[in-house]
Amino acid sequence: MDAPSAGDTFEYLIETLNDSSHKKFFNLPKLGGTKYDILPYSIRVLLEAAVRNFDGFFVKREDVMNILDWKTKQSNVEVPFFPARVLLQDFTGIPAMVDFAAMREAVKTLGGDPKKVHPACPTDLTVDHSLQIDFNKCAIQNAPNPGGGDPQRAGKLSPLKVQPRKLPCRGQTACRGSCDSGELGRSSGKSSSQIENTPILCPFHLQPVPEPETVLKNQEVEFGRNRERLQFFKWSSRVFKNVAVIPPGTGMAHQVNLEYLSRVVSEDKDLLFPDSVVGTDSHVTMVNGLGILGWGVGGIETESVMLGLPVSLTLPEVVGCELTGSSNAFVTSIDVVLGITKHLRQAGVAGKFVEFFGSGVSQLSVVDRTTIANMCPEYGAILSFFPVDNVTLKHLGHTGFDKAKLETMETYLKAVKLFRNDENNSGEPEYSQVIQINLNSIVPSVSGPKRPQDRVAVTDMKSDFQACLSEKVGFKGFQIAAEKQNDAVSIRYEGRDYRLSHGSVVIAAVTSCTNNCNPSAMLAAGLLAKKAVEAGLHVKPYIRTSLSPGSGMVTHYLSSSGVLPYLSQLGFEIVGYGCSTCVGNTAPLSEAVLNAVKQGDLVTCGVLSGNKSFEGRLCDCVRANYLASPPLVVAYAIAGTVNIDFQTEPLGTDPTGKSVYLHDIWPSQEEVHQIEEEHVILSMFKALKEKIEMGNKRWNSLEAPDSVLFPWELKSTYIRCPSFFDKLTKEPVALRRIENAHVLLHLGDSVTTDHISPAGSIARSSAAAKYLTNRGLTPREFNSYGARRGNDAVMTRGTFANIKLFNKFIGKPAPKTIHFPSGQTLDVFEAAELYQKEGIPLIILAGKKYGSGNSRDWAAKGPYLLGVKAVLAESYEKIHKDHLIGMGIAPLQFLPGESADSLGLSGRETFSLTFPEELSPGVTLSIKTSTGKVFSVTASFENDVEITLFKHGGLLNFVARKFS
Repeated sequence: MDAPSAGDTFEYLIETLNDSSHKKFFNLPKLGGTKYDILPYSIRVLLEAAVRNFDGFFVKREDVMNILDWKTKQSNVEVPFFPARVLLQDFTGIPAMVDFAAMREAVKTLGGDPKKVHPACPTDLTVDHSLQIDFNKCAIQNAPNPGGGDPQRAGKLSPLKVQPRKLPCRGQTACRGSCDSGELGRSSGKSSSQIENTPILCPFHLQPVPEPETVLKNQEVEFGRNRERLQFFKWSSRVFKNVAVIPPGTGMAHQVNLEYLSRVVSEDKDLLFPDSVVGTDSHVTMVNGLGILGWGVGGIETESVMLGLPVSLTLPEVVGCELTGSSNAFVTSIDVVLGITKHLRQAGVAGKFVEFFGSGVSQLSVVDRTTIANMCPEYGAILSFFPVDNVTLKHLGHTGFDKAKLETMETYLKAVKLFRNDENNSGEPEYSQVIQINLNSIVPSVSGPKRPQDRVAVTDMKSDFQACLSEKVGFKGFQIAAEKQNDAVSIRYEGRDYRLSHGSVVIAAVTSCTNNCNPSAMLAAGLLAKKAVEAGLHVKPYIRTSLSPGSGMVTHYLSSSGVLPYLSQLGFEIVGYGCSTCVGNTAPLSEAVLNAVKQGDLVTCGVLSGNKSFEGRLCDCVRANYLASPPLVVAYAIAGTVNIDFQTEPLGTDPTGKSVYLHDIWPSQEEVHQIEEEHVILSMFKALKEKIEMGNKRWNSLEAPDSVLFPWELKSTYIRCPSFFDKLTKEPVALRRIENAHVLLHLGDSVTTDHISPAGSIARSSAAAKYLTNRGLTPREFNSYGARRGNDAVMTRGTFANIKLFNKFIGKPAPKTIHFPSGQTLDVFEAAELYQKEGIPLIILAGKKYGSGNSRDWAAKGPYLLGVKAVLAESYEKIHKDHLIGMGIAPLQFLPGESADSLGLSGRETFSLTFPEELSPGVTLSIKTSTGKVFSVTASFENDVEITLFKHGGLLNFVARKFS
């Protein structure tokens, strides 16, 4: 591969950022002029990556020009993309890192320096998929399932104990004596839920307490069960440049990526460029809410990027989503996010980029943006991109970015026109199509009165409730006679008189579970309570009010923001941490209320911010139950009834007798976002940063080698040096003729990567199970294919082991095939093993759409290790075809209109073909069978890069030779 000459590069675009800085960047606007100005922001990121990584081979000048001409080339051309970094979780990260370790062995064998073998780009690996729940509060004494490895070592717990620290009581009414972390969990009978990356907090004292015993025991079993893998990861982080491992117990991949790893603007040797990422996690799309281009891909794509190759993608259509108008009163962030998601689902954006613009974007907090971006699977888009703007910069300032870094970031993004500015709409990009969403069209709603799927706009609440009173008994109706609908019953409670009527609220519960766990919703409830108290409003004392946060973190930010006392003044005191009212665990109503309901046959109401509102769920005497956002729960509690029109009727009066309406005390989104940034984001990011940088005791004390080459443990059933490089030579050999190849499998249409790749649990009768049994493991210790992805012997045996695989040789679904020389029906692996011992090459016959479904690395690695030299199919899923080439397997395609059936191929023949010395994209090859039939096929290579990789025997061999 020859480097392009100086005149062919784009280095002339490199400029210094400003007079006082030594940092440089590619000034892309100089390349494209007006063409660049109309590009969507997300396409500008693709263009910058192509210009910066231009080498004339993986990225050609034509690729750069195609991206620049996006307006006319979209959907019609493939373009390469070099992301700035890669994100792996441990299940998909283990095979990639094992391949790099094996490559070091291969490079040394060829006489090269193994120290030169490193990932080509920054690679972050989060160990977040290993945790299993072996212990809980109810079964703390039960022995865990070690799940593989050394059962005695895995199951044995260290004497590490938590000594709960007694905390002095500060006089909270809900607290009884000293705080004991051990009693907190036991008192409720449930284990306390805790937001990740935050300290465990005493619910009433708001002080950190030691982690509960269940957490420590589960972590210890995790370290025991996965010790080999964790030691390997630690070795990888020590010896490979560009590799950082986020240890167990820190957080999930997508959250750590968003909260700690994101750079927004990356820097390498004083060269600035946009941050971008691909990763093996569907939630990678969250980072687009920060203006970072990123999406989820398969393990083999991420490994390719680590090996120095680009991701190939069809130049996408970009749907511009223009947000206009302003949010309605009483709308929460949750309403906005779900409303936008609903619009996008209806707009048909599947397989496209979505990019947000318009004046309404600035009304969305970064939390809202990342939530919308994270919901891409809900509406099918590849990603949803929010360009960096002032809201982003303000958020980053709260997450630990220093002022100098932010100033450099802003200067750079403005220089390359990647900074969105509401004040300057003259340079708005052009899009494939534009959909408009007026934020004013998103209305707040509640659900009920009997089913959670029955939504009612808040503006229609009064009329809808009155209609429900009249309707026949059913999903919504209560069939109250018209003459009784205005009935009221007087009650006396705590020395004062009140009147209950149809629609009176008797239960109001704020919980931060599921759809209401967004901090903005809980903070909005707190701010509304604060304004209500300040206006002199109160909640009637007979209403059962409660506040049940989802974790101590919720209590922490409600307290630190100063709103918790106001919630308490309205009766919303913390009752504990659990489902409580949502699952019907409500304290009995007062006798006065119960008697009044019975006397007047009243349809009284419960309002809660949970996710279930079935009739009678809260209390058998409460017939109407509504789900509402936390601030609306507080509002209806203050009003004392759902039979109210918030737009025209007051909640109550202030001390001077002036009417107070809901819009008078409803907090603006700006207020909520400000509190959220200052009291939630800052503390969460600070805690996460400290947790990552300090590590944890077990990870820090975990012993791991630091040798240049990994010391493979021959007895290990988790980590094994793969055989990809066993026959590697210093120079690629000439393409060999495939001579008298047998067909391993004769498959039909739509064979998916799930049929091919090992996945799920290891069946006791499978070839993989036999392998593990022969090494002394019991079925309890098999674990899953996912956990053993670092062992090629297990994964090869699991290839084509899917019980739903339909092989025409067998005639029914089964992971079996025929070994034709002997006539035996065997497991696919056992037949392939016999063929390899006999020196017989293998091919696979298939129909249409071979390799469809999700990207899976072992769907190509497995067949390669089984000895498959070529696949002959009617058509391919493109991604899988690329994977086959990346493993050195020839993707052959029947000519249009032809198939195995039309050519009369039974699959029992042997097949021979020769590759020409000068292989070219789409070349036609001739195949001859043992029956004398000769027919033509197409070699489905699309470009010179694919041919080069195939001639080297695949991507791994190609890169290994570069290091040698």
